[in-house]
Amino acid sequence: MLAAGDPLFADGVDLTVVLIVIAKTVVVFGAMLVSVLLLIWFERKLVADMQARIGPNRAGKFGVLQTLADGIKLFFKEDFLPTQADRRVYRLAPYLATVPAFLSFAIVPIGGTVTIAGHQTRLQLADPPVGILFLLAMSSIAVYGVMLAGWSSGSKYPLLGAVRGSAQMVSYEAALGLSTVAVVLVTGSLLTSDIVAGQSGEGLFGIIPNWNVLRLGFIPFVVFFIAGTAESNRPPFDLVEAEQELVGGFHTEYSALRFALFFLAEFMNTITISAIMVTLFLGGPSGPGPDSGLIGALLPVFWFLLKVFAMLCVFVWLRATLPRFRYDRLMDLGWKKLIPLSLAWLLIQAAFLVDVKWGIVVFTGAAVMGVLLWRAMEVGHGATEHEAPAPPKFQEVR
Repeated sequence: MLAAGDPLFADGVDLTVVLIVIAKTVVVFGAMLVSVLLLIWFERKLVADMQARIGPNRAGKFGVLQTLADGIKLFFKEDFLPTQADRRVYRLAPYLATVPAFLSFAIVPIGGTVTIAGHQTRLQLADPPVGILFLLAMSSIAVYGVMLAGWSSGSKYPLLGAVRGSAQMVSYEAALGLSTVAVVLVTGSLLTSDIVAGQSGEGLFGIIPNWNVLRLGFIPFVVFFIAGTAESNRPPFDLVEAEQELVGGFHTEYSALRFALFFLAEFMNTITISAIMVTLFLGGPSGPGPDSGLIGALLPVFWFLLKVFAMLCVFVWLRATLPRFRYDRLMDLGWKKLIPLSLAWLLIQAAFLVDVKWGIVVFTGAAVMGVLLWRAMEVGHGATEHEAPAPPKFQEVR
């Protein structure tokens, strides 16, 4: 029987360290599940306020237990398997959509360093040397859950939704990756902890934060935000489950707990994308306040949660405000606008890091080329469009 402090393996791994890792995993997973429940309730209430409605108000105080009631209902609903479905893939797809969202959150620093049972540990589940590459890999794997769910259902409408979703995710994956490379370029590290540490301290004039959103000139942040919204299938980019076109999208043939997993993955992805944007561009858990004592340990967690909450409010605001994109406009935004913009800004950033003079030259050349391309696209677009015929005029008969 091993006791705390005894070596667990031949290389001398401490059992206490293993227990701390297990405890952090359980806490992070439980916090993500509770956060999803609260986010669904918060989104319903905030959208209702924006649209002059009441929102959930029956289950629990202010309807706070409505999401829990919906989850219990889905848990006890009848599950079914379509006749034409591929059984193994059909059952596997919901997990392929849910697991990457949780694994992506594992590299997010939530706070600073604390001492537990005599061991110093970060308030972060994992900090691998290739943290950003791990993030991009997980975001790429998520598309398999959508694609396999639609394909394995044995129905045409889910398959159309899956093909549409895979094309959307692949197109916006490139812009998301290029905006992330800009952060790695200015930081010089793939570690998320180093990215947060590089944004600490005072910025311009001693009062402006030293965040990457300011150091990189807002463009990578805006591109990452738009691409992350499209990656998580949030409105106005929820073409994957456009009800008026595809019945319900890739998960039309799913019910009960398996459908709940897709629902869970969508909202968990929203929380994960918000946390990743806070880590990469908004300083992570860094903020004003003391660095020692109990307050110094809890204050970074407070700043991190406050920033994530602010990003979630923006996501909900967009859901209540913007209409759904047309699919060709969606693909046009990804391939023709976001990818060239993020690539050009990455080249400008690299030139400024080499030499300011080269940066000015590259910036001027990119601006001129961008204006010329924009004019060429506008002229070509106008030449291909035809004016709609005027409606016929009817004369009044007396």
